[in-house]
Amino acid sequence: MQLIIAPLLSFLASYLLIFWLAKGNAPKILDIPNTRSLHSTPVPRTGGIGLLLPTLIIWLLFPVSLPIPLWVGLGLLALVSLADDVMNLSVLVRLLVHIIVAMGFSTMLLLDTHGWVVVIGIGMAMIWMCNLYNFMDGSDGLAGGMTLIGFGYYGVAALLAGNMEFAMVNFCIMASAGAFLRFNFHPAQVFMGDVGAIPLGFLAGVLGTLGWTKELWSLWLPLLVFSPFIVDATVTLVKRLYRGERIWQAHREHYYQRMIQSGFGHRNTALLGYILMLLAGGSAVWTSKDHFVTQSWLTVVWGGVYLIIMLAFDWYQHYRFNNKQNDRT
Repeated sequence: MQLIIAPLLSFLASYLLIFWLAKGNAPKILDIPNTRSLHSTPVPRTGGIGLLLPTLIIWLLFPVSLPIPLWVGLGLLALVSLADDVMNLSVLVRLLVHIIVAMGFSTMLLLDTHGWVVVIGIGMAMIWMCNLYNFMDGSDGLAGGMTLIGFGYYGVAALLAGNMEFAMVNFCIMASAGAFLRFNFHPAQVFMGDVGAIPLGFLAGVLGTLGWTKELWSLWLPLLVFSPFIVDATVTLVKRLYRGERIWQAHREHYYQRMIQSGFGHRNTALLGYILMLLAGGSAVWTSKDHFVTQSWLTVVWGGVYLIIMLAFDWYQHYRFNNKQNDRT
């Protein structure tokens, strides 16, 4: 029964709180358009509070056995990210907190059983998840929909593995994301902000790792479930590093940003992301109990799919650019 009641309460509480925040009934923390932005007018960026806070309260009302470092890490990340939303903290301060939280959690969870190599690898993956989630929160409905689908798949995989409590934990996040998406789908009335994106990226990494340590799934599952986010952010970072650009500066070079600028639009870009995540995540859950080789090949296949999509889009933009140049001459 808790598996139904807890997510339902998460949805209702988040809906009411986000409605209140979106109507400007709280201190205004606005997302002012900059060089990275795809919106032209200031929008409240407090939606992450309305998504996360009710979820955490429901976890307390329906006591769940989550590691203390998870709670501490979430609190630190939320506080620092909220401060960044308000006063724009330096990159070094934010990154230092991300490193302390991610490496601290990874060490406490994995050191005794898996050793330093795994601790460092998982910790670095969590740091990257925190930041790439923030990078991908730049288009109406994209991060909200990905949160709903991603943690929904975590919940389904946990349910299929017989762990009802862990399923409930993830379904609560999914439900709150559904409430948030009501106000964030294009045209967005409220944004997630760093206070939502950074902790959610941490949770995507942490809960994915916990599912692995609980033997509910392999590490391939969280990788595939969030693969549209991971591929776009990682490929864009590598390309910018290759060109010698300052990767900490705001930009509009992610594939989802370029798609919107090319005329595809916020709605269509979000819907394409949803389709990719539904298919990739669905295939990951479907094969979650298959042999390691099967899951490895599935990951390779999806890598090929993403490569084709990116190359096709790059070719399309190059083709449009050449046509415009020819028209001018």
